[in-house]
Amino acid sequence: MKILALETSTMLGGVAIADGHGLIAEIRLNVKTTHSECMLTAIDYALRQSDMTLDEIDAVAVASGPGSFTGLRIGLSTAKGLCYAAAKPLVLVPTLEAFAWNFPYSVHPVCIMLDARKGEVYTATFRWEREGFMPVVSARSIRPEDIFTDCSSPVVLAGEGVIRYRDRIISAGAEMAIIAPSHKMVPSASNVALLGQQKALRSEFADAATAEPLYIRKSEAEVKWSEKQ
Repeated sequence: MKILALETSTMLGGVAIADGHGLIAEIRLNVKTTHSECMLTAIDYALRQSDMTLDEIDAVAVASGPGSFTGLRIGLSTAKGLCYAAAKPLVLVPTLEAFAWNFPYSVHPVCIMLDARKGEVYTATFRWEREGFMPVVSARSIRPEDIFTDCSSPVVLAGEGVIRYRDRIISAGAEMAIIAPSHKMVPSASNVALLGQQKALRSEFADAATAEPLYIRKSEAEVKWSEKQ
């Protein structure tokens, strides 16, 4: 099972290719504007360096959110286009769960925090059980200092939200916070490929025609539109 995976939930995204034997290729991107400017180029490069074509890919996996509204739309639109062009199935992989796989076998719960703007974070907490992560607290949008209301033990914290709101987090729960090292603070397309492959083997495919990202909350444009009604 060969998987092409896209991660565009934050400005730190990427492309990965994996099969049943493991990771074949991964490209990480730190974009200055939007992923639309480099995603297709990165996909083409990853395929060529892997000596593969899109026809040889069995499924396309994409991080489905929450995260950057623009990034998620670009990632899913790109994945849908590839699926339509090559008649491949689509797999949606929750962004925060995939991110948590930066910390397999962690003895502490893992809390991922992405910047949601407006002083909040998109966050979810997971616990490692046997061969994977189980959700302890589902994805939501909250103030970063409020994550400790559901914690009874130290928790590993990772993601851009931790970096941005570090002072508020430490002030609220210094004794509970285990801040991840910098190289573990970014999402990984290879994690999306890993979970995407597991879902594909279980035939957990999404309808490319109707699939939507998990936004958690309305965009600023939607909020302003609602206020006008």
